[in-house]
Amino acid sequence: MRFIIFLILPFLVCAKTSFITQMEYSSQLYKNPRGIGCDNCHGEKGEGKLIASYIHKEIKKDFRGPAINSVKYDDFERALNISKRGMPRYYLTQTEIKALFFYLQEIKIKDEK
Repeated sequence: MRFIIFLILPFLVCAKTSFITQMEYSSQLYKNPRGIGCDNCHGEKGEGKLIASYIHKEIKKDFRGPAINSVKYDDFERALNISKRGMPRYYLTQTEIKALFFYLQEIKIKDEK
């Protein structure tokens, strides 16, 4: 019995610590949440990005990923839970949504300094 407790104890002690920081986790999630990173359409810092230019009925048009770095959390969460105008639905957990929002806020704060 003592042997089993001795083996389990390190896992219990380390369970609350992580080998990566919240920023590292958030950054990696932003770059690849489910195969297609947010940065591909919304830019490295959530500033928005040109995805494609095309001509429709002889009129040049742009398809852009909108800026998401100034969106309120409730709007951000809502947008991630619906498919709309080219935005894929990722089926993210609440923890993942909060991490993505955290990333955008931290990048914004870093840029303002």
